[in-house]
Amino acid sequence: MAGIRDKYLILRMLEKGESLLALLVYAAIVLVPAIEALTRLFNVSIIPGAPIWTQHLTLWIAFIGAMIASQNNKLLALTNKPLFAHDRSYNLGKFIARFLSVLIVTSLTIASIKLVMIEFQYSSNVVVPGVPIWIAELIMPIGFAVMAFQLLYQSSNSKFYRGIIFIMIIFWFIISYSGFLQELGWPIWVFGTMIVVSLVYGMPIFIGLGGLAVLLFWKDYTPISAIPAETYRIVVSPSLPTIPLFTLAGFILAESGASRRMMNLFQSAFAWIPGGTPIIVVILCGFFTAMTGGSGVTILALGGLLYPLLRKEGYSELFSLGLITVAGSLGLLFPPSLPLIIYSVSAGVSVKDTFIAGFLPGTLLILLIGIWAVYQGKLQKVARVPFSLKKLFTAIKETMWEILIPIFILFGIFTGYMTLVETAAALVVYTLIIEIYFYKDLSWRNIPKIIIDCTALIGGVLIILGVAMGLTSYLVDAQIPATLLTWVKTAISSKYAFLLMLNILLLLVGCLMDIFSAIIVFVPLLAPLGEYFGIHPVHMAIIFIANLELGFITPPVGMNLFLSAYRFEKPMSKVYRSTLPFFIVRLLAVLAITYIPIISLGFIK
Repeated sequence: MAGIRDKYLILRMLEKGESLLALLVYAAIVLVPAIEALTRLFNVSIIPGAPIWTQHLTLWIAFIGAMIASQNNKLLALTNKPLFAHDRSYNLGKFIARFLSVLIVTSLTIASIKLVMIEFQYSSNVVVPGVPIWIAELIMPIGFAVMAFQLLYQSSNSKFYRGIIFIMIIFWFIISYSGFLQELGWPIWVFGTMIVVSLVYGMPIFIGLGGLAVLLFWKDYTPISAIPAETYRIVVSPSLPTIPLFTLAGFILAESGASRRMMNLFQSAFAWIPGGTPIIVVILCGFFTAMTGGSGVTILALGGLLYPLLRKEGYSELFSLGLITVAGSLGLLFPPSLPLIIYSVSAGVSVKDTFIAGFLPGTLLILLIGIWAVYQGKLQKVARVPFSLKKLFTAIKETMWEILIPIFILFGIFTGYMTLVETAAALVVYTLIIEIYFYKDLSWRNIPKIIIDCTALIGGVLIILGVAMGLTSYLVDAQIPATLLTWVKTAISSKYAFLLMLNILLLLVGCLMDIFSAIIVFVPLLAPLGEYFGIHPVHMAIIFIANLELGFITPPVGMNLFLSAYRFEKPMSKVYRSTLPFFIVRLLAVLAITYIPIISLGFIK
């Protein structure tokens, strides 16, 4: 018992340190661009290199968040039950998956140390004057080392089993550095298969992708420090700080009474229409998904509010369940969508253009789901609420400051006064002010928990992007995109045949992978093919995200299907039946978006 207490004491001390660091870094990443935007009013800049500071703070947020997520078993995985959750009985498959997880993260730690040592030799490479790059990169070996330590401790309550894992790791490094395993060839296939199987057992996605990258680089005798180098390159991209900033604003709204007030507003405006409440659900879920960047977050956070409301008004169980499951992913084509930002960064297209291009397709999806909802409202003979102009004005007055949020975002994006990052930082400040001082839903005591929860989510996402970029780097170096392009040129001659194959592939990818790693891994492979067939890069972005959105609800393994079954405690068979009509409606919309470019490019110059 004393050993277990010591174990949890060490982990709690780590958790407190990580949380304090998260609060400090998040405060900096909000204040630096916000102050820069404010001082521009007076034509001065008081923070030299403010954008560079913000980009590197994002790197720190990524690894601090990943440490917190690792500590709390919240690293994104393909299963609902975490791999490192306590088990009452021994399971060989999980033991191997846990061993591989600790081994891979330890390998990434060593790779990051090597990268920092290389940068240390070139101290003239600086982030800003006086701050060498190696100092900014220190968070990478620290972060990976802490995660490896946490995962080892969480692998078992038994010192014996933890000792076995530790000895196995030491033994692996001894024999791997001898080089003879690389000559054999077959260990690559064995370990690759073990990593893929471990993902089914719940291995965190970033570890699986990182493990495959380590294995492939190791096979080719390429220094694995290339993986953290690519992680650094992608995470400090100029547009990426918008992800932690917009997501924090979304978390603040989700934790306040904003959802309740907006529900009252939409009810006052639309509840008199047949199917009005489902339309409200679609709009509300779309808004929160766009703000938080995760459809799963929307289902888990708003499901408890929206599902009872639909059932109370007389909608069937299947319709209510299916609508909330589907509505969770409807906001990913609207600003400030995280997937759109990530796609733009990885494909090298304008974030502003993808935001503009996503508006009509996103609206089309909402309209089609709305039309189906109206039809169901009539079919199920749900009673309508009489329209009241007085109630509408009261609801508008209550939500006045929150109604301005979309206008605030559009103003920042399109006026040119603020950069996208500064807009996101200013939005965080704005939401804090209105929710703490105007609505008084939150107090400053609530903010640390919100920031830490947000940091864990962001860390889980950004760490996937980083290691997936390492895997992508290998694929590019191995000329896989060029080989694929050559094959496609000989096998497919029609643009429309290519688009059909693209639809099928992305649906499968959307089912089997999370959207963030899917973007990083597949965009470098598919973007050149789109260019070859004359597909506009921005149109390609919208096709990509729309198909991956649909993948979330594609049976049998769409991620939102599992989340919905978990949230509402329903059998998977019932979730499948509930979402099937919505799947067909959304499939029609995705086909229209794919084959009618004007829907995406109508507002693009």
